[in-house]
Amino acid sequence: MSAAATRSAAAICTAASDRRSYALKDPSGKNAMSQPTSRTAEIRKVAKTGDGKAEQLLAELLRDLFRIEARNVAINHDQYSLNSLNGFFETEDGAFFFKFHQEEGEEAMSGEYYRADILARAGLPVDQPLLMSVIPGEQILVYRRRTDPRFSDVLRALDLKDDAAARGRAVEAERRLSEAVLKVYLATLHTVGAREVAAEPIHRLFYERLVDRSAASYPGGRMASFYVGKDFAFPNLTLDWETLSRCRFVVNGIEYSDSIGALFDAAHERLNPARLADAGGVVAHGDAHNANVWYEERDGGAHLSFFDPAFAGENIPALLAEVKTTFHNILAHPLWLYDPAMAAGRYKASAVLDGALLRVTTDFAPSPVRRALLDVKAEALWRPLLSELKARGMLPADWRRVIRLGLFLCPTLVMNLRAGATTHNAISSLIGFSVAVMAGSEPVAGDDLISRFIDTIDPDNG
Repeated sequence: MSAAATRSAAAICTAASDRRSYALKDPSGKNAMSQPTSRTAEIRKVAKTGDGKAEQLLAELLRDLFRIEARNVAINHDQYSLNSLNGFFETEDGAFFFKFHQEEGEEAMSGEYYRADILARAGLPVDQPLLMSVIPGEQILVYRRRTDPRFSDVLRALDLKDDAAARGRAVEAERRLSEAVLKVYLATLHTVGAREVAAEPIHRLFYERLVDRSAASYPGGRMASFYVGKDFAFPNLTLDWETLSRCRFVVNGIEYSDSIGALFDAAHERLNPARLADAGGVVAHGDAHNANVWYEERDGGAHLSFFDPAFAGENIPALLAEVKTTFHNILAHPLWLYDPAMAAGRYKASAVLDGALLRVTTDFAPSPVRRALLDVKAEALWRPLLSELKARGMLPADWRRVIRLGLFLCPTLVMNLRAGATTHNAISSLIGFSVAVMAGSEPVAGDDLISRFIDTIDPDNG
């Protein structure tokens, strides 16, 4: 790797003009920024074929961006790479890890996208990249390769085979990380304007997946392409979108207030960036699911650190900052979101349409480690954050609704939950939609895991 390519992360993060100088021309001779389809989108698409062409394209991209010669490029095909690609390569200077996050329309974005320096300045534990490109459609991070596991892999092993000692280390590591994150949230909490909030990239994970970007029409984006007008195959039951979107769920005897369609409509209205400035803004990672977290055992304990801050920001809505983390690290497990085939072999789920109600019966339940993580998230982060918002007069009256709507959008728009559309099957699809409704809607009567969590974090309770 050349001397220019191995400059410090700080220099790379601050030298925007120099960073753009790495973006030479693609093999066709055209400037990458003028291409209608991004190079990262093409690489991610070709990688699904597994014929080695994606590795070649990636090596060319690394050469064009950073003037390095990548050898032995290997792309990881893991269950967590729903909207990203990662893997390894080598140069004469050693072994490296790369990752990029790529979504529809990314080539139209401008400005900084990967901003580890924001998190580092705030005092959060974050692995700084050695190299990065923030050019729309060619955004990629390069790290020195580590042998540490991702926290997601550690927790998956505990889902499959619980170990009390290992679980205790993992939960304590999460507690320390949550305390560190809370400290930053409280130190950086500030009033924000609608324009500042709207400029944050985190909305690409929520509101912008509900609409078509060109006209902001609703329903659009992933919601429309995934679900509207489609059929949904559940065990011994197939429903069209009109029926599914209107019926309310009854899961293991608990009836929920809102239908899937009503939850999407409410999210479109309330999670509009123009309406999310009311609870202030914080510095946050924004997308800290555990496949973006390193797990390192040292000094007699376990320690966590972030990487891939694709959606980091300084004005992230306070009520949205921890939503992705809460859902994807806890409620998406065990197995149903990321390992649907295994979930179908491990869990049962059935449904009966009873007039306007979809009655679901399932034996799916979070594992001991996930329940412990939810307790930590409630006690060490959510409750003190909401208490501070209330003390400052910044807690909206409908804060429960905002959090629930964010939780609802996490599974429904991160990937297509319809059986047969991607990797989901009839059982995992039914579990997925049921968990999404449980997260998004209040029960008509009684309580469940999520309503008890919401009650626990309510600053008015005890």
